[in-house]
Amino acid sequence: MSETLYPFLRRDALDVRASTVEKAAESLELRRRVLDEQRERLSECAEAMAAAFRAGGRLFTFGNGGSSTDAQSMARLFAARGLPAVSLAEDAALMTALGNDIGFDVVFARQLAALGGPDDMACALSTSGGSVNVLRGLVQAASRQMVTIGFAGCGGGRMAEERLAEYQFTVPSSSVHRVQEAQATLYHVLAELVSADAR
Repeated sequence: MSETLYPFLRRDALDVRASTVEKAAESLELRRRVLDEQRERLSECAEAMAAAFRAGGRLFTFGNGGSSTDAQSMARLFAARGLPAVSLAEDAALMTALGNDIGFDVVFARQLAALGGPDDMACALSTSGGSVNVLRGLVQAASRQMVTIGFAGCGGGRMAEERLAEYQFTVPSSSVHRVQEAQATLYHVLAELVSADAR
């Protein structure tokens, strides 16, 4: 497993070209499959998001690690289309203050409690679907009657099991790389659909 994800750990020679072609084909096939399987849910989610934006709502995105950078990319993608969107992980001072003073488990929930309202949207990104702070963020968002969107991989974890997101998108892969690539495709499609209908 580790040699698949980290080919530089291999002791034998690796055909880099063949490995790259194989991974690109795998990524493309997964993206097409996810878009095909989740087309209807994407459309429903886009309609709900467009309605929320038209009502003056804002999009709050959040996640940890690589999913944090994806949350920032998603927020910027919507903001570039003139739609109000903020990544909750972008303010390092706020994140570390909350983590230090209250606990890392609530860094997203506390921000949503302070900033979120019924016309807003919360989008959680995770590869495992099991990060406590992400799950608590979704619970807080739902309690504030926000539209909740969840991205996960590997079966969806607790996020999917506990149905914490109104619109759940689970990428059927255990590879962190493939999950994040497919999630990026999903939120790019969402941005296109929403921006066409949000004004």
